[in-house]
Amino acid sequence: MRSEFTELLHKVEGLLTGTDPLTDRLQRVCELLSDEVSYYNWVGFYMVEPETPQVLFLGPYLGDPTDHERIEFGVGICGTVAETKRTMVVQDISKVTNYISCSHMVAAEIVAPILRGGADGAILGELDIDSHTLAPYTDDDVELVEAICALIEPLL
Repeated sequence: MRSEFTELLHKVEGLLTGTDPLTDRLQRVCELLSDEVSYYNWVGFYMVEPETPQVLFLGPYLGDPTDHERIEFGVGICGTVAETKRTMVVQDISKVTNYISCSHMVAAEIVAPILRGGADGAILGELDIDSHTLAPYTDDDVELVEAICALIEPLL
């Protein structure tokens, strides 16, 4: 991971510690990522509530408002990630047939799952990042968002 992302990950780790409500800490993570990475234009969390399995609910986020406050597993990129439990990088959303449009400005998206205990665990939520830039993501972005999700997992 490139050095600026390593530093960013340390900042995220600092924001996640403390006694503030988790939603407040996650909101600060959204703000930090949006401020620090120019092509992270919408940053947010979708969470699974135990009472409503197979549905993601919008949590803290920063960016344009979205109508997608609930996403069923298997629907769109977020729903696909929830179903497969694998990070998904879409460099050009126009190439995805089941894309759920949040804004006409979105060109690319990366979504990483937050999994209980690792790759075989239950899905707890996701970190979703949209970009207005076509094909902005690198392996460093994947490593960063997956590392952030790993830091969040024990807090859920």
